[in-house]
Amino acid sequence: MKKRLLILGGTGDAAELAARASQIAEIEVVSSLAGRTQQPFTPKTGTVRIGGFGGAAGLAAFLLDRPIDLLIDATHPFAAQISANAAVAAAECNVPYLMLVRPAWERVEGDRWIEVASHSEAAKALLGQSQRVFLTIGRQELAAFAGLDAIWFLMRAIDPPALNTPVPNGKLLLARGPFSLEDERQLLLEYKIDTIVSKNSGGGATYAKIVAAREQGIPVVMVQRPQIADVEQVADVEGAIAWLIKQLLVTSLGRSDSAS
Repeated sequence: MKKRLLILGGTGDAAELAARASQIAEIEVVSSLAGRTQQPFTPKTGTVRIGGFGGAAGLAAFLLDRPIDLLIDATHPFAAQISANAAVAAAECNVPYLMLVRPAWERVEGDRWIEVASHSEAAKALLGQSQRVFLTIGRQELAAFAGLDAIWFLMRAIDPPALNTPVPNGKLLLARGPFSLEDERQLLLEYKIDTIVSKNSGGGATYAKIVAAREQGIPVVMVQRPQIADVEQVADVEGAIAWLIKQLLVTSLGRSDSAS
């Protein structure tokens, strides 16, 4: 009998994991997307559901009703609530649980980072030092910067903000990575950017802006990741596949012991 794997996704890593896991004969893949973006990374294999679960209790009910045998959280590093819910639900239902968390970016020589714990702190860090800001935090946190009327913002996001969302003064640029280093260099020069605000998302798709800022001596206000549960973690898809194979082996050995 196949093991049913639930992948909490919406990222490129999650889509790649779904494709790789679907190639394992003993695995049936179910991917769940939050539905917050208009064009998510939708897996091309397995079953896909879209929408929330209704908190940790709703996710626990889904794990039991489906039923789900294995759970991997491959959401964005800043999707703190679903990750917290997943840890609680998996523990409650005794479902083996793994987080796929891409490594955070690390400061290197030449970086001018101002590290902050939240978007509201990032907004305060701009006061008195910035005039033209490249805001690369997505659409959901724009309101934190809406009151900074003396600053002009270039706001890059995958989708436009929801109606009636307060947004700062400036220009909205809709685009999805990966972004090339040459394009990021040109963008900073064209819009005369003097500061970047970025989440520490990790990965290579949007790192070029950090390199371009380093080259041009532009400070980066870097929003640090939220705290996550103390659970088993891997840094890439390869690690997640290895974990899946290990789980299948444990199950197989358990059956052998029972038979004997």
